[in-house]
Amino acid sequence: MLTELLSGWITHQRWFAGKGRPIDELEIESDLQLRPGLRHLIISVRQAGERDRYQLLLGTEGETDGRLSHARIGDGYYDAVYDPDLTQTLLRGMAENRDLGPLRFRRMEGTEIDTSLRSLVLGAEQSNTSLVYGETYICKLFRRLIPGVNPELEIVTALARHGAGHIAQPYGWIEIDLDGEPTTLAMTQEFLATANDGWALALTSVRDLYASMEPSAAEAGGDFSSESYRLGVATAEVHHELATAFPTDVMESQDVKQMVEDQRRRLNQAITEVPGLAEHARVVEEAYQRVADVVPEIPVQRVHGDYHLGQVMRTTTDWVVLDFEGEPGQPLAERRALSSPLRDVAGMLRSFDYAARHLLAGNPRAEELLPRAAEWAELNRSSFLAGYSAGGGSVHAKDAVLLRALELSKAVYEVTYEARNRPTWLPIPMAAFRPNH
Repeated sequence: MLTELLSGWITHQRWFAGKGRPIDELEIESDLQLRPGLRHLIISVRQAGERDRYQLLLGTEGETDGRLSHARIGDGYYDAVYDPDLTQTLLRGMAENRDLGPLRFRRMEGTEIDTSLRSLVLGAEQSNTSLVYGETYICKLFRRLIPGVNPELEIVTALARHGAGHIAQPYGWIEIDLDGEPTTLAMTQEFLATANDGWALALTSVRDLYASMEPSAAEAGGDFSSESYRLGVATAEVHHELATAFPTDVMESQDVKQMVEDQRRRLNQAITEVPGLAEHARVVEEAYQRVADVVPEIPVQRVHGDYHLGQVMRTTTDWVVLDFEGEPGQPLAERRALSSPLRDVAGMLRSFDYAARHLLAGNPRAEELLPRAAEWAELNRSSFLAGYSAGGGSVHAKDAVLLRALELSKAVYEVTYEARNRPTWLPIPMAAFRPNH
């Protein structure tokens, strides 16, 4: 029986969110044939009283003992995202604005889609699956489905309509109604085949610094500060474009205090999970209290929400911002909520610290290199902030209190994340609470 096969198979998939918990019930909520040999399934999985939905492209007629053996589910079924003969159906559907049963395939106005290209699955993703068509498009399938329009689709299409320059061009999407809400199943954008990942570029700079005999980070080969400045400019421009494309608001004093209380609650939860954080609680509490005392209101707008060096790509001409989905694991309403643009700034500042200290983990020269790591981080943090101001972003003296609190709030989140997933990285966020940081 197919449901039994899927129950055994789905728990081993990287994108399955319920690992380590038994499946109480799995049912096929929707089963639609897109073409001979290809079915689109929405699977409902119940675990410990909670339900999650996942989508699956199910191949039913392919040969799975050869090139598709790794995608085998059993009894002639396989995960069809790995079959380029079948995934062309997605491109064709978007190109033709086709409706197939409850599925709606849509093409971005003003674009054309080449339906002859064959797909290849990108590796290393966890919550989604991305298909690259030739060197032209990347189609992201959202495996775990949450009712509502995905923030990335909402933001990127709105920015494209406003002529934004720091995004990858959207070409189309697929949607269905779940619980009465239009829900994003997939979206297709320009594939930046020749671009370089910001995290990789930053790590190259740090490696060059650690290997260099030059006395300062600014003089070492591979200096990254000019790129950090350009990234700051690009970030400010994206924030301006978001403020133009979406409504803005002002968080009043009462809401500011509520935000501080929410941050305190998260801090206490983090201390429960990572008791070593308790010795730094006073530093964090004082930063939060200063916001409550001296910040009367906060301008808010749509923001990226999970901004770091891994979310930006350097093309031959400029920086491009990707993945506007928001912080993984947070409710959709929270990811779509208005927030201070300084939240993104704080996220990128934390990312510079991560890049500087990442290569120290397990390094026998860690103590010797620590001052160089701090110098690299400070140089690139200040360069990014200078670029952000030059691009029209607001980081004045009065913003320093809020920015400091947002940085520490991000570091608190990082502490719990690393404790759960990468304990050897825990010293990186812990360093954020030291007075000389």
